[in-house]
Amino acid sequence: MRILIADDHRLIVEGVKLKLGELGPDTEFVIAMDMAELREALHAPDARSLALALIDLAMPGVRGNEHLAEVIEQLPHIPVIVLSGSEDAALMKSLLAMGVQGFIPKAYSPEVMLSAVRLVLSGGVYVPPLLLQERGDSAAASAGNAASTPLSTLSAAVAAANDSLEERLRKLLTERQIDVLRLLSQGKPNKLIARDLGISEGTVKIHLAAIFRALNVRNRVEAVVASRRISGL
Repeated sequence: MRILIADDHRLIVEGVKLKLGELGPDTEFVIAMDMAELREALHAPDARSLALALIDLAMPGVRGNEHLAEVIEQLPHIPVIVLSGSEDAALMKSLLAMGVQGFIPKAYSPEVMLSAVRLVLSGGVYVPPLLLQERGDSAAASAGNAASTPLSTLSAAVAAANDSLEERLRKLLTERQIDVLRLLSQGKPNKLIARDLGISEGTVKIHLAAIFRALNVRNRVEAVVASRRISGL
């Protein structure tokens, strides 16, 4: 499996390569560190053999999001995931509406990145938890003020998916277990989950064990992936 990584920070590239190497021993990487190298990769004779593209938003030579549109146009069969230091919800919505298959903030953990990549490779779309958590008045206002735009359509779809996810999870998990799973999907370790919820690390472990049993998974990464599949995204 060949994966394209486009990012101008060598440390990021090497870290992504190291983690995605867990996908299997046959995983290979094509690296682009600026727009010229990205175009070269897109037009290479073996470009169609790529299985996935992880693209940074800001690289030398890019203008806005045009490089993402170019990747999607040149290689429409390849899922595209955005890697970004931004956690702006409006930006995420616009890029998902453009056709990217996922948005991974660089602040997230390597484990979350790996689970997101696995989800996308299996045909899903990775939506960051902070976007799924948008609800209530802000979602209603967005839909009411711009009901005919692609952005508002996506916002409504995300809100609906969030409701569907929580409804389905409530059939399997308790409210506290859903809280633990939500923080788990943000890449937080047990210590931070315990601190955020005001419980002990031992209690977090008990909740995790119950979550694993309910979702029929073996570990934290599989639990996150399973919760995404339940949402139908």
